[in-house]
Amino acid sequence: MQTAKVKYSIKHKLIMLSLAVGVPFLVMSLYLVYALHNYSSAYDAIVENLTVANNYNLNFKEEMDESLYKLVVGAVTFDTVGSDGSLADPYVLLNELRGEFSNLMSITTDGESRARLQILLRNIDTLEDRVDDIRTNLEADVGYDTNIVMLEDNIYILTELIQDNIQYYIYYQTKSMEHLTSQLNVRVHTFTLFCGAMLAFLIFMVAILIIMIVTDTTRPIKELSKVTEQVAKGDFSARARAESQDEVAVLADSVNSMTESLEGLVSKIKEDERKMRKADLRLLQEQINPHFLYNTLDTIVWLIEGNDSDKAVNMVMSLSEFFRLVLSKGKEYITIQEEELHIRSYLEIQQVRYRDILEYEIRIDPELYRYQILKLTLQPLVENSLYHGIKYKRARGNILVTGRVCGDEVHFTVEDNGVGMEEEELRKLQEEIKKPCKDTEKGFGLANVNERIRMNFGTEYGMQIDSARGEGTRVEVVIPAVPYTEERED
Repeated sequence: MQTAKVKYSIKHKLIMLSLAVGVPFLVMSLYLVYALHNYSSAYDAIVENLTVANNYNLNFKEEMDESLYKLVVGAVTFDTVGSDGSLADPYVLLNELRGEFSNLMSITTDGESRARLQILLRNIDTLEDRVDDIRTNLEADVGYDTNIVMLEDNIYILTELIQDNIQYYIYYQTKSMEHLTSQLNVRVHTFTLFCGAMLAFLIFMVAILIIMIVTDTTRPIKELSKVTEQVAKGDFSARARAESQDEVAVLADSVNSMTESLEGLVSKIKEDERKMRKADLRLLQEQINPHFLYNTLDTIVWLIEGNDSDKAVNMVMSLSEFFRLVLSKGKEYITIQEEELHIRSYLEIQQVRYRDILEYEIRIDPELYRYQILKLTLQPLVENSLYHGIKYKRARGNILVTGRVCGDEVHFTVEDNGVGMEEEELRKLQEEIKKPCKDTEKGFGLANVNERIRMNFGTEYGMQIDSARGEGTRVEVVIPAVPYTEERED
């Protein structure tokens, strides 16, 4: 059964719900702070501009007119006018006025206010020129009447114009403040309507999300509750539906897997035991092949008739040893040393029959003798090498059996230099040995060995086959390195 994957976890759903509620409010709050900050900055700038303009609107004309009048009547001079605490130096006043309103020009954005500031700055420049004229006249000792006329016709008119421009600037800045306030009121009204609509939408969406999350969470939990009640009553066929893609769905799949496991556990154990007994029986039937026995006996008779009694005796002893190890008093596990004797007896018998084509060599490290192995593990591999590799070669061939310890594993290889297999034939055989014995169409002996190893030691153990046409075949078997102990009789 395929386990459900968590695609929309409960935690994820709650986070999304929180974001659905929090993000819009955060955006609205940031927008409100931003709008208020902009309004505050614009309002403060206008107030500051008005403050500066008002200061000069109240004092400039009076101070400038009085200082220049005292200069014309000779009460003070340009060198001493600034030292008198009641009078101001006309040039200092002009420079201060020019500096302040030049600064206002750089920060004022309203078009009409900027136009008034440009006129005001030009009037300041003109006023400075007229002050220069009066100073020149005073230094040249021009008559008093001329300077008075210049004072009344130029200076007073220019200071009046400057004062008017300052008042116009204040007027337009006040209008800008009113416009700003009007814009703020419109924005506040719009923002209030937007917030109301957004709040209603959020309430609607949050209600839907909460209903969906609660329904998706509680419905499978109720299903799980019903299933567990049925399982508690012994009904292992009960299954929980897992339509959601969260942790509850994973839990439902786990419960379903558990009930499936419980339902099939007893029958699986019985089936495994039956398969193991059947595999052992079929293996024995396959290995104790009547043709092998008949052929061996015929060979013994042939040797006796040929007066080669020594070979006949050796062959009978090998055959006796072969069947003694096949039976092994019904034991399933034997030592690796006994398995080596088994395949050696088998090869000795076969070498007499196929003396013209068969050579063999066994290189099993004696260190392996103390470890256990499933009976009849290597003999089917040796038989397969002989009958499907060497025999079809129709020339002398060699079978090499090796064994060694690698860490906590024992590795065996059975190699031959026989006819080998084509790539497609090898692929099919590799697939066959992975199947249960009862499902195999060919390679039963190899599949039997592989299945018994995997059932007894685990799926990480078993055999691997490599072969190439014309080069031979190599079979590797891996089992755990477990010291041999006498089996108990059941």
